[in-house]
Amino acid sequence: MTSAHPPRRARLPLRLRRVPVAWERQRPTWREARPATIADALKRAQGRPAGNWFVVGASRDLRPDRPLARTVAGREVVIWRDGRGRLVAGPGACPHLGAPLGDSPVRCGVLVCHWHGLALDGTPFGGWDPWPAHDDGLLLWVRLDDAGGEEPTARPPVPDRPAAAGALASVYTGTGVCEPEDVVANRLDPWHGAWFHPYSFVDLTVVRSPERGDGEDAFTVDVSFKVASRLVVPVRAVFTAPGPRTVVMRITHGEGEGSVVETHATPLGPDPRGRPRTAVVEAVVATSARPGFALARRAAPLLRPAIRYAAGRLWRDDLAYAERRWALRAEGRFPG
Repeated sequence: MTSAHPPRRARLPLRLRRVPVAWERQRPTWREARPATIADALKRAQGRPAGNWFVVGASRDLRPDRPLARTVAGREVVIWRDGRGRLVAGPGACPHLGAPLGDSPVRCGVLVCHWHGLALDGTPFGGWDPWPAHDDGLLLWVRLDDAGGEEPTARPPVPDRPAAAGALASVYTGTGVCEPEDVVANRLDPWHGAWFHPYSFVDLTVVRSPERGDGEDAFTVDVSFKVASRLVVPVRAVFTAPGPRTVVMRITHGEGEGSVVETHATPLGPDPRGRPRTAVVEAVVATSARPGFALARRAAPLLRPAIRYAAGRLWRDDLAYAERRWALRAEGRFPG
């Protein structure tokens, strides 16, 4: 059952922990973090369609004069904007002699191969054919039907977010030796938060976890974000997995109500040792009803690096979790 008293937005965003609990004295969560619960939630997520769409990066990272080069599921992908500003994606190897198109410049919306000058305006030409692409204003997506193996959809399954005009958004990208399911499984284990990330989370309680047949597939968590020493920001957050490679955390009560953290796991392909590599693209979309939040949005260029740093610190640990999970699975030793 969900607690009847979720955190409320107080007059001040910060609260003082009156009786802080030492890390080693906090309540153990291993009995509640049942491997079967996590595995069942992961299996349900993997059964949800994504329409063959993969997140490839942040919209902000795409410059007008240079394309983005990415590898998705072992396929070279090149992305740029055409003369009308429309997002274009396609094979990253030039069809002429295989030049890496990601190293070529964009001139007036035309990608010009730097080996022999083959010019691509985003339409089929010279043996090069585009792939469906989408810019949702925050993230870039590409549709790879042969990699996804699903029924394709016209648009990617973009989660609901706060309106851009009233939000502060930042995107972090990291890479680990694992598969997308290991990243998703990490996010579907909220019980590890205060134990594994004591520098960021304290007083964590999973007040509801999904059970088969109850019709609501979500993890509800009461947790305090640690600011400094005994100063914290308590919230209630809900974790859902709307697709096989996506987990969404949404703050439903407390400071920043309505804010969203989207975690997307994109398979890259094997490393030189044949191990799978996965990119984590995490979008933080923060919002607040407080009048002072408008000042924060105006300071977005200064705040985004701090948000990315905080996400990177968490993912340094969480990618270690995901990599460990994959390594144990690969050896047939994973206990879950």
